[in-house]
Amino acid sequence: MDHIRRSWAIALASLEVLKKDKELMIFPIISSIVVIIVTIGFILPALLGNFMDSFAETGIPLFGYVILFLFYLAQYSVVFFCNTALVGAVMIRLRGGDPTVKDGFRIAFSHLGPILGWALLSATVGILLHMLTDQSRRGGRGFGALVSSLFGAAWNIVTFLVVPVLAVEGLGPVKAVQRSWELLKRSWGEQIAGTITIGLAFGLIAIFGTLLLAGLGVGISLLLDSYIPGIILGIVLLLFVIGLNLVQSTLSGIFTAAVYAYAADGKVGLFEESLIQNAMQV
Repeated sequence: MDHIRRSWAIALASLEVLKKDKELMIFPIISSIVVIIVTIGFILPALLGNFMDSFAETGIPLFGYVILFLFYLAQYSVVFFCNTALVGAVMIRLRGGDPTVKDGFRIAFSHLGPILGWALLSATVGILLHMLTDQSRRGGRGFGALVSSLFGAAWNIVTFLVVPVLAVEGLGPVKAVQRSWELLKRSWGEQIAGTITIGLAFGLIAIFGTLLLAGLGVGISLLLDSYIPGIILGIVLLLFVIGLNLVQSTLSGIFTAAVYAYAADGKVGLFEESLIQNAMQV
């Protein structure tokens, strides 16, 4: 419970950063919009070319893996670019500055090469894990899927601080992974406690908010004998979920920047150092 309490306090500190710089939400908004466009750009040609029918009958062919790899590469490039811009702006705030959206994008563009290299490495790892899982399932064995899941989890832990490393140090993808691992050895538990705390908090808000709005929609529709209130509240619910996801993404980026700042510099500016230290003792 102490770990949860301390991690929750750090999440609240992240929220304070967001209150000071609400424009930070621009980065996940842009990322989400572009990712949707990229997804549509890959899905529509696949549907028109009956690619999905081929997949259903024979499994993913070699050409399918190539398309999936390109899809991963495009999505990762967009997400990592926007995340680097977000973390770069947060680092300015944590070091006493007053960041702007322009500052974040300037930082991301200045490290465009390492970002694309990291996207390429991530896409390669992602497609290899997907192939391992796919081949295991087609062979009727679950060992490959288990190995894929375990390696994926370990990969996420080791690379937790890669984006801040890209934003601040501009290292290449391989060296960025090594640097992330080096920094994480000084901060074990931060990712686990912080991610669980933020995820649990937003998960509970999403559940209660959804139940409340859905209940109101059904109740008012039955009371007025009209489906219009239900449609309106359904739209409100959709906007609520989207907004909640954007806030969570922004807070997660702020939190990651704070972990990097402490692990690399021993201080995080607006955050209380003692609070970070305690939360890392998981």
